Amino acid sequence: MPASTGKRKQDLGDQVAVPDKIEEDSGDDEDFDMLDVEFEWFDPQPNVDYHGIKSLLQQLFDADAQLFELSALTDLILSQPTLGSTVKVDGNETDPYAFLSILNLQEHKDKPFIAKFIQYLQSKSKSNSRLAPLAELLAQPTIPPIGLILTDRLINVPSETVPPMYSMLLEEIEWAVQDKEPYTFTHYLILSKTYTEIPSKLDAEENRPKKKNKGGSGSFETMYFHPEDEVLHRHALCHGGFEYTIKQDEGHSDSKRAFQELGIRPQGHAILIPADGFKSAVDDISEYLKPQ
Repeated sequence: MPASTGKRKQDLGDQVAVPDKIEEDSGDDEDFDMLDVEFEWFDPQPNVDYHGIKSLLQQLFDADAQLFELSALTDLILSQPTLGSTVKVDGNETDPYAFLSILNLQEHKDKPFIAKFIQYLQSKSKSNSRLAPLAELLAQPTIPPIGLILTDRLINVPSETVPPMYSMLLEEIEWAVQDKEPYTFTHYLILSKTYTEIPSKLDAEENRPKKKNKGGSGSFETMYFHPEDEVLHRHALCHGGFEYTIKQDEGHSDSKRAFQELGIRPQGHAILIPADGFKSAVDDISEYLKPQ
């Protein structure tokens, strides 16, 4: 495969909305500044990206991040710098705003921290009947060559940065297979997370009027941190959510309110795609999230 460099990756000029002033109960009257930001894509750099990728992994795994050896997982990601991408703003020597990488679960199954991670996935896939095909795969005596895709980004990073990372991953996997490296997969497993809005404890304490949910029935719909997940669902053998093992205290959801009236309760989310459907999934992501 090509040597790791500051990458062949294109620039994408985009805008990020950053709150300038938000007034309480101002409805639709909030003021926003728009910042022009030039995004660049790079190969993961072992000497630069350790802390940034580890932080994004912690964000991806949310409450359960403490269950995993994130240092070892980050080192493993950085040991294959010609696979995957980081997205940066101020050049290759800065921390990534987003990343995407892939690991072969069969190839690394005997590493203790990966074996523990596979056990976690087995448990979570068994907790939701919609994830039964994933549970069956992971229960095989020898785990198949599943490509585990790990990806996350900072909250203000636009989704238009995502398609190039997936498109380049396809290209990089093709190069790796040509070089007889172990990246021929039967399935791709994308780990993500969703959230539901829940009534705020602060509102209850202060007797504030409560925001009504869209259905008006007392339950709230599942929302996606990553809009591309809904596109990936169309190509999935299965997909579904799961509760985190580590339970947060009652005030944790309010800490994630981020300028809104409701609290947020995150969940883990898994998407399993057969290998022969992955390219179509990537093409659909590119079409859905193409820059306007």
